[in-house]
Amino acid sequence: MKRTVPIEQLRNIGIMAHIDAGKTTTTERILYYTGKSYKIGEVHDGEATMDWMEQEKERGITITSAATTCTWRDHVINIIDTPGHVDFTIEVERSLRVLDGAVGVFCAVGGVQPQSETVWRQAERYKVPRIAFVNKMDRVGADFFKVLTDIKNKLGARPVALQIPLGQEDKFEGVVDLIEMKAVTFDEGTRGADIQVGEIPAGYLDVALEYRDKLIQAVSDVDDLIMEAYLEGQDIDNGAIRLALKKGALALKLTPVLCGTAFKNKGVQPLLDAIVDFLPSPREVGAVSGKDVNGGDQTRLPNDDESLSALAFKVMNDPYVGTLTFIRVYSGVVNVGEAVYNGNTGKKERIGRLVRMFADKREELKQIFAGDIAAVLGLKNTVTGQSLCDPAKPIILESMDFPEPVISIAIEPKTKGDQERLGMALSRMSMEDPSFKVHNDKNTGDTLISGMGELHLEIIVDRIRREFGVEANVGRPQVAYTEAISREANEEVKYAKQTGGHGQFAHVLIRVEPLESGSGLEFLDKVVGGVIPREFISAVRKGVEEAMQMGPCAGYPVQDVRVTLYDGSYHEVDSSDLAFKIAGSMAMKGALRKAGPMMMEPVMDVEVVSPSEYLGDIINDLSSRRGKVLGMDTRSDVRVIAGQVPLAEMFGYATALRSLSQGRATFTMQVSHYEPVPTNISEHVKESRGGQLHG
Repeated sequence: MKRTVPIEQLRNIGIMAHIDAGKTTTTERILYYTGKSYKIGEVHDGEATMDWMEQEKERGITITSAATTCTWRDHVINIIDTPGHVDFTIEVERSLRVLDGAVGVFCAVGGVQPQSETVWRQAERYKVPRIAFVNKMDRVGADFFKVLTDIKNKLGARPVALQIPLGQEDKFEGVVDLIEMKAVTFDEGTRGADIQVGEIPAGYLDVALEYRDKLIQAVSDVDDLIMEAYLEGQDIDNGAIRLALKKGALALKLTPVLCGTAFKNKGVQPLLDAIVDFLPSPREVGAVSGKDVNGGDQTRLPNDDESLSALAFKVMNDPYVGTLTFIRVYSGVVNVGEAVYNGNTGKKERIGRLVRMFADKREELKQIFAGDIAAVLGLKNTVTGQSLCDPAKPIILESMDFPEPVISIAIEPKTKGDQERLGMALSRMSMEDPSFKVHNDKNTGDTLISGMGELHLEIIVDRIRREFGVEANVGRPQVAYTEAISREANEEVKYAKQTGGHGQFAHVLIRVEPLESGSGLEFLDKVVGGVIPREFISAVRKGVEEAMQMGPCAGYPVQDVRVTLYDGSYHEVDSSDLAFKIAGSMAMKGALRKAGPMMMEPVMDVEVVSPSEYLGDIINDLSSRRGKVLGMDTRSDVRVIAGQVPLAEMFGYATALRSLSQGRATFTMQVSHYEPVPTNISEHVKESRGGQLHG
């Protein structure tokens, strides 16, 4: 089997944005115009192709990133439609890790909203070139030029308008193409499929010339020949402008911006053209780098004849076919039936079946090539972030960072018969979603499930009920507190135990110091002169890690500590891994108690959008929740309040906000940072935990 198209004609792109900016609606139009679907599915009807989960149809939001493939101008475009809700940020993270380009969709009324900033930063981290699509130009309060300013100021990007709108709000008809200097309108009778290209109306010519000049200035910064021609007042070839725009986008120096209204079928075909013209093929992205099993640097070029390198970026449980593992192939070819090597686990896996996904529908494939995204059936032990490669030439690609959960609930089966099935369902879910964690609370014996927010856990519990047929009772949401230390401390432990035969002996001296929030554990081995043999150092580290699982304040995990092992001694006969692990754990517990331990809580960035008449009540309510108002902004006819509030005070906020504003205000929130818990509150939490501990 040969490639259907050359790798240069392949585009792997994601559609990303704030919740409700119109990502899924835009993707539905793309599928319609590329002939992939024959009718347009609407999100509000629960008919969208890409929102195929029952939970998505009911809520009208995207929960899981859905993959699909379509064709435009002889190019194959693999599209991943990602969620906009902050609780599902992991879906965006893992999609961006394997994509070559992205389309940021912005609401023409809302502009750059909080989750748009988050996904933009995620794309920045993975160095993903982007184009922007300003959607909902037909809405009251739509302002294309304000969104351009927002992109520049809030995202630190350099937006370059390739179009300006022809009319706005209910008078929006189409766009002025600033490269071709033509007016483009879309026939409503043919659902936008019929496009008319004509002269620019007189009333728009001055603005079009002004923004055409800005466009040429922007591309002249990345292309010296255009710069020379511009300074000499020469005409510039449109083909050269397109090439320079692509060069600027790939270097992350420019962000081409288009506009339209996906819901009213206007502006989507030019967006498809821009995806083909300005976003890179796998060949243009270049070689992928990783490590071999000994930690040496390795690279693989995006060629079919290179040895295999692929990354598993998503695991999904399908009720009909079992586990689907989505992979992105960076080099080489994957064939059905062949054995591949998991570089992270060191085990071989067999490729059972290969399928190309169209949301929840599948097309069987015999092989997939460099640059492709597809799903594999039959992998038993591969999880998100692991590398699949050629057994003869292993490579481990860079994995992904997964956020720590911030909220937990207790869960128990309704009947004894459901016990085992609940355990199986939870382990499947945690394999599928790395931001979802399951653990047993040693204090209470409860099974706790932890995630990124109330909606995240609500969906998980709903899926357990529907997909696994398990009825479960859940407790009230609890904040996933952590613990940290406030000062340096030292501890010495000499562990000696004499039993029949060999005894146990280990002697360690450690120092603990606080680190910045988000640093995790840093373990330094500063032992000199072999006073503790090399083979026991990792046992000390294991003991330290174990002690960090239950902090001295209230038994929550300890974060952000530097631990230095700087001295100790051993016994030729009686020392062992176990003895040093126990000594490490005891020393760590003692050091943490001395180091000014404190409880930490997640603080959320909160944005409330409300009509101005409710402003006073909303601000008073935020203050009563230990919140700080950081600023206010006016967005068309509403006010936007930005603040920070501890997560513990935000449970049930949606209901409170509805009653404060007669249902007219909305809010979004996401984790900002961790802060020490005020003493009165930490005492209360400790008491409740202590009661459970001794109850």
